[in-house]
Amino acid sequence: MKVWAIANQKGGVGKTTTAVTLGGLLTGYGYRTLLVDLDPHGSLTTYFGHDPDTVKFGVYSLFKQAINVTERHEGIPVMRTKFEGLEMLAASMALATLDRQLGAREGMGLVLKRALREVEKHFEYVIIDCPPMLGVLMINALAACDHLIIPVQTEFLALKGLERMLHTLEMIHRSRRMEMQYVIVPTMFDRRAGASVESLRRLHESYPDRIWDGVIPTDPRFREASIAGIPLSLMAPESRGARAYDALLSYLEVGVGVREEVQEWPLP
Repeated sequence: MKVWAIANQKGGVGKTTTAVTLGGLLTGYGYRTLLVDLDPHGSLTTYFGHDPDTVKFGVYSLFKQAINVTERHEGIPVMRTKFEGLEMLAASMALATLDRQLGAREGMGLVLKRALREVEKHFEYVIIDCPPMLGVLMINALAACDHLIIPVQTEFLALKGLERMLHTLEMIHRSRRMEMQYVIVPTMFDRRAGASVESLRRLHESYPDRIWDGVIPTDPRFREASIAGIPLSLMAPESRGARAYDALLSYLEVGVGVREEVQEWPLP
């Protein structure tokens, strides 16, 4: 099972779009995929028709079980989507209270990693949609993932957000004594806009060994897919945006030696 986290300490750069579209592509290629929504705003959860205000069993349940060790373990609260092979761990607004609840409690940075071990035979890929702030949720994502994808909108303010994200990775690298593998993905690129072109040039100059050679373009079909609640890669696979994410998926070396180990996930 491969685990990818999608993170940036700036909102609005395309994290949820990246998670949903990659998940749709993987499902389309026949890979059983689990999407994990760690953002208290629940954009990914909302995308698939669920209200974060009313979600009872999701990511928060994992932390609740970890805090109350005497509470009966109910397993991993995976929810089906309407797309075959694509499942989800949903977010709820209660996630916003976790940092205050947990305080300095030990072991809370590995809750998600431990939970994913219970489903590793049922999924080939896990994609984690992270919140745009450093806290226990992002720490969990970084501890659980094999590879980090950092979407960066091609505009000046987003470059500053990238600097904060890379500073966080450096701190984690020092504490874990292990380098985090990551790739920078330029998003919302508009070749007609001088600012977008200049931002892309700066990204390549500053991070030549860490940036993907392609770009995710602006595409109105992303908005249409969001309204419909369908991953763009499933709704309009020939669209510019879907083709760009397909190229990114190829870059990430999809499907190496994981398919044979998968078992059916026993959901009702």
